[in-house]
Parts: sequence; structure tokens; C-alpha cells
Amino acid sequence: MTFKKHTSILALLLCLLVGQVQAQQAYDFVVAKDGSGDFKTVQEAIDAVPDFRKKETTIYIKNGSYKEKLVLPASKTLVKFIGEDVKKTILTNDDYASKKNRFGEEMGTTGSSSFFIFGDDFSAENITFENSAGPVGQAVAVRIDGDKVMFTNCRFLGNQDTLYPHGEKSRQYYKDCYIEGTTDFIFGWSTAVFENCEIYCKEGGSYITAASTLAETPYGFVFLNCRITGNTPENSYYLGRPWRPYAKTVFINTYMGNMIKPEGWHNWNKPDAEKTSYYAEYNSKGPGANPKARVAWSHQLSKEQASKYTLENIFNGWIPGKPSETASK
Repeated sequence: MTFKKHTSILALLLCLLVGQVQAQQAYDFVVAKDGSGDFKTVQEAIDAVPDFRKKETTIYIKNGSYKEKLVLPASKTLVKFIGEDVKKTILTNDDYASKKNRFGEEMGTTGSSSFFIFGDDFSAENITFENSAGPVGQAVAVRIDGDKVMFTNCRFLGNQDTLYPHGEKSRQYYKDCYIEGTTDFIFGWSTAVFENCEIYCKEGGSYITAASTLAETPYGFVFLNCRITGNTPENSYYLGRPWRPYAKTVFINTYMGNMIKPEGWHNWNKPDAEKTSYYAEYNSKGPGANPKARVAWSHQLSKEQASKYTLENIFNGWIPGKPSETASK
């Protein structure tokens, strides 16, 4: 090897080393399965976050499939996950509702969750969240209870009950995300906005949403400028059904594939829910958009009514992506 080539290789190695050090310094913690980061598991990084820290803690997660049952405690606030690549940074587990725990008891829907988020001001970008149990009934990828939670360019993979916005007072924002499932694959009590998201209906399913909004909560699930796609037959999916009587779900400027049934909504065999739930659309497009055929107890919004569905109104003053009040205290 000539001196010139030797020098070039050393320079390249030095650049790679410097780049790795700079990457480490750009984040509070780095997670890498190969041991090149601060931790090999995501839960270790979560546990290392100081309780009730006043500043944001950033956790960079390198590519890899991390099979872990994760918990972000309520004491871990202002935590941000950043994945290296949305399709290659995967947080996964395979529990499901009917699976037995070590005591011989069924886990239940909540117990099946791959990731529990209890901390406020959590955010994530470029990450896949998955429940890989398959079509075995309820199997949750992520359950969210924390307030002011934001996901950007993330994927949520599963079948029945994929995404569980659970907290009654929780506000959640999903931007440029992909969410797939079969039955009730977006369900829960929270106020959640899905903007520019792809909602993918898998074969063998029947309902996209199952909101359980409280009577006093003004907004439930709101879909803005989304696309409903899938690999399922024509007229096989409802937009939603009321898990609880005051369910609220609204689709605005959403493209709907031909899998959406003309009637759009189902009352879950609860006639009284037709009077208390609130299901609405504005400017739906695509083969699944059929306002004249929708059930009579659903609503087609006017332009003025639709204009009220702003992030500031829906989230009661919280603007996703802006510094949290918590951070300044």
C-alpha cells in the first residue's frame, strides 16, 4: 500500500469517527443494537431520562428492530424519539389480548400494548411502532395517555386495535403518518388530529375508528387532508362506530377509497348512540365519498363549520411543535 493510499484510508476513518462523535453529541442519548451508542435497548434510554426534566431529552435510535415491551412513565416528560429511518427503525412486540400471562390470565386489550406512553410532551419522528402478533384479535401497537403528544412521519403497524389514543384528557397530533389495521384500528377517548396521514385498511377488517369520546370533550378524532387506502374489497369498511355513546369523529378534505361503504357509519347496534354520537365529513373525495348515501344521523359540514376545525381550536391553545409551557417552568 502506498503512503498516499494509507493516508487516505486514515483520513476516511477519522472522518467516520468524528461524524459518529458529533452524532452522539447532537442527542442526549443514542440507542444502537450493535453497541455503538449509549444503550442497546430503548427502555434503558427511557430509564436514564431524569424525572420531570424541564428541558427536552432527545433519544436517537439507530436502525434495527427492537423487540421490547416499552413503558414511558408519567415522570419522563419532554422526551423525543428520533429514528434513523422510518422503515428501518422499528419498535415492536407481539403480545395480544387473549395471550396468557405468567399467572395464566389473559392480558386483555390494554395489556397487549407494545408501547405505553404516560409522559406528557412526548414526540417521535421517523419511527415504526408495531404489534407483530398478527390477526389474533386485539393487539395494540401504542397506547397513549400523556398530554401534548406528537408523531411526525411515523408508521403504526398492526391488525385489530392498532392505535389506542387512551387518555381522556390527552391531546395528540399525528402528521404525515401511516396507520394500518383491520377492525377498530384507531380507537379510544383522546382528542387526536391526523393530518396528511395514510389510513390503510387491511383485508379482513370492517371499521376504521371506534371513538369513546367523553360527553364533555368537544373534539374526538379529526382527520385533515388524509387518504384512506387499502387492499380490501369494495364496500367492506365503515368509517367508524361508537365504542361509547358520545363518540366524535370527523373527516375533512379526505380521499376515501372504494372500500368505504356508502352508508359510511355504523351505530354498533346501539340506536340511542345515533342521538349522542357525532360523525361528520366535509369535502370527502374519491370513490368512497358518497354524501347522499350516508346514514341520516351523520353530518355533512358547511364550509363555515369546517373552518372551525383548526389545531388551536381542537387542542384548546396547544400548538404542536412549539415549545411547551412545561419547558419554560
